[in-house]
Amino acid sequence: MSLSPVEGAALAEIESSDQEPDEKKRLVGRSPGQLVWARLRRDRTAMVSGVVLALFILAAVAAPLIQRLYGVSPNQQFGDLLDATGMPLGYVGGVSGDHWFGLEPGLGRDIFIRMIYGIRTSLLIALGAALVTTTIGVVLGIVAGFLGGVVDSVISWITDVALALPFLIFALAVVPTFSLRFYGPRDAVPTWFAVTTLIVVFAAFGWTGTARLVRGQVVSLREREFVEAARASGAGLGHMLFRQLLPNIWAPILVAFSLAVPSYVTGEAALSFLGVGLPESVPSFGRMIYRSIDYLQTDPAYVFFPGITIFALVLAFNLFGDALRDALDPKSSR
Repeated sequence: MSLSPVEGAALAEIESSDQEPDEKKRLVGRSPGQLVWARLRRDRTAMVSGVVLALFILAAVAAPLIQRLYGVSPNQQFGDLLDATGMPLGYVGGVSGDHWFGLEPGLGRDIFIRMIYGIRTSLLIALGAALVTTTIGVVLGIVAGFLGGVVDSVISWITDVALALPFLIFALAVVPTFSLRFYGPRDAVPTWFAVTTLIVVFAAFGWTGTARLVRGQVVSLREREFVEAARASGAGLGHMLFRQLLPNIWAPILVAFSLAVPSYVTGEAALSFLGVGLPESVPSFGRMIYRSIDYLQTDPAYVFFPGITIFALVLAFNLFGDALRDALDPKSSR
């Protein structure tokens, strides 16, 4: 009897294990998901990065509660705590018991609470864009790989065109133009509109990698015995794509999703740094780092706290994505 790739991966994991026979017997009934979780638990890097990501996600979800407990809003200004030149009073940029990470020079806004909402903004955009791009890439990739022929050629051509377009130039041109199409130059752009625009821009370019990955996986699976058996039984196209093929390629899709999120976090920060991302009133790491450039010598804490936070967020996502890829690979030596 032939096995699907998922079943074969689970069997390979059991057979390649160097545990005792009694322990092997206890693993026979475990699902592929349970095997992946067991491998993740043995990986210290995965556990540490997973805990860090959980803390970031918890802070993003609980941002309104943190604001209430902290007693400061993101756009609240403390001008009375600035000197005549607009610099925060005190040491390390005004760090105190009331303002844990100090205050922004010039405007006097609390850095800590703006960073909490900046995490929320970054994760909202990154997760939304990753979900949209993964969905588009999976659908186009699985259709192109299974049908082949003209359909595959057309989708591959569209993918090549999308890859040829320069993302940064396109974003710099489209985002402001798109905003001016619906709002005047003096109108305040709503936050939901700016977030949606960024997700659309990321989606226009980010699906290509997933589509190529999925297409390659499907091409290698479409002639397998379990696919031929489903085709011979009269299964329809939808059943073949999403009931037979998709469950057997979820591992690389999941890894691609986990590695796409940090790229969108840095992409949003880069666009906000260039002034074409979110409105100034919306907390954003990129805009905070941009404003801190003028204060590198006089207030280095202003760039340190946002910079180290976004570095930790992106690093944790990348490390967890690498660990997840190793856990999903039954031939991995880790």
